Amino acid sequence: MPPLKIGILGAARIAEDGIVEPSRVLGHRLVAVAARDRSRAEAFAAQRGIERVHQTYAEVIDDPEVEVVYNALVNSLHAKWNRYALKAGKHVLSEKPFASNATEALLVRDVARAAPGQIVEGFHYLHHPVNQRLRELVSSRELGEIRQVEIDLSIPAPRDTDPRWSLELAGGATMDLGCYVLNAARQAGRWLGETPTVVSAEATLKGPDIDSAMRVELAFPNGVQGRLNWDMNATGRQMVWTVVGTAATAVVPAFAVPHMDNRILIIRDGSTGEHFLGDQTSYTYQLAALADTLQTGAEFLIDVDDSVANAQLIDEVYRRAGLSPRG
Repeated sequence: MPPLKIGILGAARIAEDGIVEPSRVLGHRLVAVAARDRSRAEAFAAQRGIERVHQTYAEVIDDPEVEVVYNALVNSLHAKWNRYALKAGKHVLSEKPFASNATEALLVRDVARAAPGQIVEGFHYLHHPVNQRLRELVSSRELGEIRQVEIDLSIPAPRDTDPRWSLELAGGATMDLGCYVLNAARQAGRWLGETPTVVSAEATLKGPDIDSAMRVELAFPNGVQGRLNWDMNATGRQMVWTVVGTAATAVVPAFAVPHMDNRILIIRDGSTGEHFLGDQTSYTYQLAALADTLQTGAEFLIDVDDSVANAQLIDEVYRRAGLSPRG
């Protein structure tokens, strides 16, 4: 298949892992980039072999060579430029979350339904073989009847000036980390044919309406419990996804960035089996899946309706914690 021709919105740190390195590995073209600061975009392009720099995000999207737009902007700009790119007839790989709130997500969905291009949200972790194996274990009932889903995602605090702490830019721990955790819990529900609901949500605040951590309990219709925790002000890093069944328990030690620890542990009858899966980054698997979808019509793991549902659950968690949805 011919290489994808990709344009990048923003010279963000995540773009290196999210699109630059996967494109190099898979042989896709990085055609154009724009950033708020042109000099930063020029340095970014020169260091990474991006073919040209544009003055504005619109110029990247409107570049006739760009087929796929990678949106690595701050959260508050995701929905706006996702809609613009779709209306321009481009495909979009949007960093998560792909909108600031459910209302914005619905607007993106409506544009996507009428647009020739496709939009996918960058929950790269789902494409890694470790998490694909977890899906098989749950879906096949190899773990028995599922009783509990536990997910913990914690990282040391970003600097105080980081956009992830900005309410105006749709920041907060739930937007940065919680979107992963809630997505994972929802995917477990999909594998079981169930949709979780929020039982309780308790936030720890860094500032007015800005959450640094959240503890959430979910309930699934058939009695499965969801115990979720995320913390963007932790002393260390933790990314554990545990699914407890009546026959066995599966543990993914680094579910959100599984190439950092590509093990899945299966605990059965007091003994633990350790399995290593995948030799690429989850971002590389994601871009390979996107290329397959765009070039052959293969089904992508999640669609725009799934992204809307995730945004709705994020908003509900904020409300149950006594906070306002972003945006």
